[in-house]
Amino acid sequence: MNNGILLALIAYATYSWSDAAIKALGGELSVFEIGFFLTLVSGACIFLAKPRHERWAEFWRMRRPWAVQGRAVLGVVSSVLSVVAFTSIPLAEVYAIIFLAPLFVTVLSIVFLKEQVGPWRWFAVVAGFAGVLLVVRPGFRALEFGHFASIVLALLGAVTVVLMRSLANHEKQTTMLGYLIVYVLVFNAAAMAVTSVTLPTLEQAAVLIVAGVFSASGHIVLLRATRFAPANQLASTQYSQIVWAVVIGALLFSEEPDAWTVAGLAVIAGSGLLTVARERIRLGKVRWNPLNRNRV
Repeated sequence: MNNGILLALIAYATYSWSDAAIKALGGELSVFEIGFFLTLVSGACIFLAKPRHERWAEFWRMRRPWAVQGRAVLGVVSSVLSVVAFTSIPLAEVYAIIFLAPLFVTVLSIVFLKEQVGPWRWFAVVAGFAGVLLVVRPGFRALEFGHFASIVLALLGAVTVVLMRSLANHEKQTTMLGYLIVYVLVFNAAAMAVTSVTLPTLEQAAVLIVAGVFSASGHIVLLRATRFAPANQLASTQYSQIVWAVVIGALLFSEEPDAWTVAGLAVIAGSGLLTVARERIRLGKVRWNPLNRNRV
């Protein structure tokens, strides 16, 4: 197996365990506490793993300030919504919905970039939405706020991808990450100051540290994976998180998916992989970069 593919699979497994740690804290700490301490830990780890040719002391220098800060604001909203989603609904359902993001990218590319979309990509979009309907089954069971948070999270992820395409060749990694970390920390600290919060217990602090370290490790390992394989070859590995969601959900949270959910997850993964394949054939690259995550 290609070293880049193997590292990407490890990275997404690490991300999944970080999400599981966040879920374990649901109901014990506020959304803002989880977001603040998670970002504090993961940001500290990422601070030590900057690219060699960049300096954190210069992260504040921007060539496209509105786009950079807009991406940071999207990250703030996404960080809150992701905690809400992971702590309120099953892992498999969160992933099922947020994996609509690559399909939303296709739709946004038509609206804002005037791209031409062929029948195969339209088929992937329709199939992806059908897969989510199989998983969530609205009308047959009650929808929770976590479902709506996941939908918005997927849409914001797609907007971020389109935005990052305009920043990739103009801004440093330290600039984009630095502003994201600062914005998320400041927002959550302010929210904690005006809400009733309690300091985490030692056990909760340990879980937060695990979540933060795993999140940062996933980011660092995925960056290393791009040294061995281009992003277009790594894009499909993110769907391995669906498997981890089912396994972790069943083992730790007694979330055993039924046949409809499994079928829906398979359809979503298939539609996403079809989108990746068609983009590679059509453009030699994919529109959904695996490095584009709104959360730190």
